[in-house]
Amino acid sequence: MVRKGTRKTVSGKYFWDKKPDSMLEWLCLIFASIAFYLFLNNLGYFMGGFYELLRILSPFAGGVVLAFVLNPMVKWFHRALFHDVLRLRWVAILLSYVVALLLLALLAWLVIPQIISSIVILFNSLPGYFEGLQNTLLYLQDNYGLQVQNVLRILDDSETMMKELYSVASSAMPQIVSTIGSVASNFVAVFTAVASSIYMLASKDKLIHQTKTLVHAFLPESIARNTLRICHYANENFTGFFVGKIIDSGIIGVLTFVLMSILRLDFALLVSVFVGITNIIPVFGPFIGAIPSIFILLLVDPVQALIFAVLILFIQQVDGNFIGPKILGQSIGISSLWVLFSIVVGGDLFGLVGMVIGVPLFATLYGLLHEIVVYLLDRRGIDAEGNPRPAPAQPEGQTAEKTEAREPASVS
Repeated sequence: MVRKGTRKTVSGKYFWDKKPDSMLEWLCLIFASIAFYLFLNNLGYFMGGFYELLRILSPFAGGVVLAFVLNPMVKWFHRALFHDVLRLRWVAILLSYVVALLLLALLAWLVIPQIISSIVILFNSLPGYFEGLQNTLLYLQDNYGLQVQNVLRILDDSETMMKELYSVASSAMPQIVSTIGSVASNFVAVFTAVASSIYMLASKDKLIHQTKTLVHAFLPESIARNTLRICHYANENFTGFFVGKIIDSGIIGVLTFVLMSILRLDFALLVSVFVGITNIIPVFGPFIGAIPSIFILLLVDPVQALIFAVLILFIQQVDGNFIGPKILGQSIGISSLWVLFSIVVGGDLFGLVGMVIGVPLFATLYGLLHEIVVYLLDRRGIDAEGNPRPAPAQPEGQTAEKTEAREPASVS
């Protein structure tokens, strides 16, 4: 018996297994092949149009990201302070935005003075750093015969070096000004993203209901259920990963600051904030945060740089073996190899954003692929090794009844 909803021919085959047997079907196949060829031949044009569409919709995509990030905080405020009273949801949204803005302002207030101080110390330490580097090069030349005259000639005139650095900074100023101008010109896009995120958070339940209605209206029931289940699974993966990663990165930042303060390392606040932020990126995040921090400390004191390098290795071991697994738990659900794979591929395709979202996205695709594999093995009646699965055991009473039913009736 053919189940309802499956498109099969009279012979029981699926429509894609059927050989065209009429002129109309052959024409449809030929036109479909030509259309597919033209699509591939003009793929760059179609992709350009797709990217242009993404550019137009990017403010709303930013609103989706803001709403997704702030939604856990809104839910917590709404439940803990307002007991899920629907008319007070807007107050929870307002509180969430105020808290987020205060955290960003506090972060800027702590980091920006430290950055300015670091730049001042860096430029003040350059002559001494050049002198130490020059002495090291002279030692290498005298003891190992390395030819470093050209480098020494440049280092002999630190004033020339400072002028070169000043010229580089001056040449970069127009680009900085243009960047600031582009940010100012994109104020409308930023406002659109914030406003759309507020509307999404305020009418989240209505939007979800409308989306479910559209899915059920336009898709067959089985496909609609699977689509909604996949969306729910993806939402759990992304929410669990990002919330866990943000908490984990905050703990790592605080731990780095405390240990650096105990060891009396310079720039403890600047370095710990930088390490905490970059720790959001899996695997490569600690190195992205540690390498510039080591370079900054190296200009001040090489011993401090060495101590910090050992310290960051210790912190990352603690994070990878104790803190991370306790907080993230099974929110990722894939092995370390696939985590590395998803970060590399995501970073190559979408840059820094791809490195961040690559892990939960790949975890979602990995889970769906596992379900498809299990379904296909079930359908073929084999296990993961390719061996036939034993028939399910039947109750003894049911077996006896079937045996009696198969026996021929006796003729009296």
